[in-house]
Amino acid sequence: MTSQAAFILHSRPYKESSALVDFLTPQGRLRAVLRAARGKTGSLARPFVPLELELRGRGELKTVASLESRGVSYWLTGASLFAALYLNELLIRLLPAEDPHPQLFEHYALSLDALACGRPLEPLLRAFEWRLLAELGYGFSLDRDLHGRPVLADSRYRLLPDAGLEPVEQLQPGLFRGRELLAMAGADWQVPGALAAAKRLMRQALAPHLGGRPLVSRELFMNPKEPPRD
Repeated sequence: MTSQAAFILHSRPYKESSALVDFLTPQGRLRAVLRAARGKTGSLARPFVPLELELRGRGELKTVASLESRGVSYWLTGASLFAALYLNELLIRLLPAEDPHPQLFEHYALSLDALACGRPLEPLLRAFEWRLLAELGYGFSLDRDLHGRPVLADSRYRLLPDAGLEPVEQLQPGLFRGRELLAMAGADWQVPGALAAAKRLMRQALAPHLGGRPLVSRELFMNPKEPPRD
């Protein structure tokens, strides 16, 4: 048994007094049973708390051997809390079990810190979506089209999720201006329309991998009644 850093993505009751918990660790998303989840250890079984985790078991469903806090919980409220829940849901839906992504784990922790500090939400969410797609092998170039040619500021493009950006000559719904794509590539959110275009682009890029099921956390932004933190 080796201890490792972890965050809880989601937990739900399991049998009489246990919880079934999805953890994010540098070794990937791990699912484990937390015994006596209503006891002292169970008080840590909530999202956004930096943890030190030790598991036992060889199968996909492991058992928590030790769970300790390794830092202060990130205090998130309102839109920042909804954004963090969105990150968690993306990871649960898209990240395969036991698939190591240490850099994604680090990016997640930095994103929580930025959300807790009140940084603007949209650039943070777009950066995390982009990193997740790239880590899973679904990334694509923003400054070159699918033929390897440079994206031109005055041209228009559409996204082919499995291939990349395709130049389009005729006007049609859902296209992206080259200057918007180049702004995304450089994270230059001062360019008019760049953030809105990035949101559309990431939705299109994520959609094929979500299997047609809507994200519950997106509905929280539309119906902003703050959920309980515990």
